[in-house]
Amino acid sequence: QVQLVESGGGLVQAGGSLRLSCAASGRAFSDYTLAWFRQAPGKERTFVAVITSTGGSTYYADSVKGRFTISRDYAKNTVSLQMNSLKPEDTALYYCAATKNGGAVVYPSTYHYWGQGTQATVSS
Repeated sequence: QVQLVESGGGLVQAGGSLRLSCAASGRAFSDYTLAWFRQAPGKERTFVAVITSTGGSTYYADSVKGRFTISRDYAKNTVSLQMNSLKPEDTALYYCAATKNGGAVVYPSTYHYWGQGTQATVSS
């Protein structure tokens, strides 16, 4: 089992940057595929980015491609999301998620473990 705790959210102006982090506790961190999702008020939770268990592959939603970067640190058991050139439409509660199983990485149902979320707000 894995416990996930996000941090790093906040308020930033459009064009600015934020770096979100997710600390994982539990065994076999390196066995898990890790992802970030986000949920805006009144909307469904949507995929943002994913990184494989080996760290060799990443994949991004079209809306964030070229602006966001996902990475993981095996020594610290963390996964991070560097968000640059932020837009007001990036405002959301951002969740970290983990899975050991296969499946379509863009669907929330693929992931078995979730953090509580961290709020990122981008003002215009």
